[in-house]
Amino acid sequence: MKEIPFFNYPALFQQRKDEYLDVVHDVLSRGAYIMQKDLVNFENNLAKYLGIKHAIGVADGTMALLTSLIAVGIKEGDEVIVPSHTFIASAAAIHHAGAKIILADCQEDHLIDPVSITKLITPRTKVIMPVQLNGRIANMDAITQIAAENNLIIIEDSCQALGAKYKQQFAGTFGITGTFSFFPAKTLGCFGDGGAVVTNSDKVAAKIRMIRDHGRDPTDGKVKLFGFNCRLDNLQAAVLGLKLKYYDEDIDRRRNIARLYDIHLRPIRQILLPPAPESEVDHFDVFQNYEIEAQHRDELKIFLSEAGIGTILQWGGYAIHQFRELGFNSELKCTEEMTKKFMLLPLHSMLSDEDVIYICQKINEFYNSKIN
Repeated sequence: MKEIPFFNYPALFQQRKDEYLDVVHDVLSRGAYIMQKDLVNFENNLAKYLGIKHAIGVADGTMALLTSLIAVGIKEGDEVIVPSHTFIASAAAIHHAGAKIILADCQEDHLIDPVSITKLITPRTKVIMPVQLNGRIANMDAITQIAAENNLIIIEDSCQALGAKYKQQFAGTFGITGTFSFFPAKTLGCFGDGGAVVTNSDKVAAKIRMIRDHGRDPTDGKVKLFGFNCRLDNLQAAVLGLKLKYYDEDIDRRRNIARLYDIHLRPIRQILLPPAPESEVDHFDVFQNYEIEAQHRDELKIFLSEAGIGTILQWGGYAIHQFRELGFNSELKCTEEMTKKFMLLPLHSMLSDEDVIYICQKINEFYNSKIN
């Protein structure tokens, strides 16, 4: 029996072991631990990759969102619209900025529904936070139009979508800021926590650089506001700098895996798959995750586990509005139905074609048993 973990962390290191060790040795030999040239180089190269003016490395994706909200002036009493189908960090950043979390429904592709956004806008709404989920970008034409018509700010949670494009424009470049996470399992992941904010605004960039470093102004060293200690660690920045060189290659591999899944699973009527690569001219998806909706999901998950295949339910199987202990009571029809069926299949650049075909064979075997 094959053993295919959902994500193979040891293999992530082995993939380019010698190069990673060279990077670590170089950084440690120089004693270059905090805000050194490796961070500056990575920020510059990330900004160049995205075609944007500023990239600011921060401790993680949550702090990327929180510093963005603070930098644009979000305060107590303001409202921020965010999809319920996202990681709790999206909502937590809004909460810690002092604003009210307003949860929106999703569409069939599991991304925020622009129609739901329009129904939630009030005089207190200040920000729309679309989440570019699973390596795919939401309908940003509609969302940017809604924002413009209502004088709202867009802050993108693009933590799962580095390199994804909508109409040839990169995720993270539609709003005043875009935010990224470099958690190890991300398409661009480090060996710990990491994140970044990107922006074309000189003013916002300058404020975020102060917020991430205790409120100190890097031009004169004076503390000019209350900030945080949430800088991107220099060692992690050096690792990310190396991985960024291979990033397009890794994305190509993810898209090839998604094609294989689509070929072998599309005929199964009991499964709803994400759009296939090249199936929609406006979208270039990077497949951070391969999220399906499956009938008999819980049985399928057990069946695959017994076959040595790891799967997970994103967010532990819950959308944010379902965390009633946090005080939410939204009724979101599409999201509710989706969470009854959604699950993630393994998808990362260390998977072999044989691994993917084995997974598909087992899924076909499961549903054939249901028919017979």
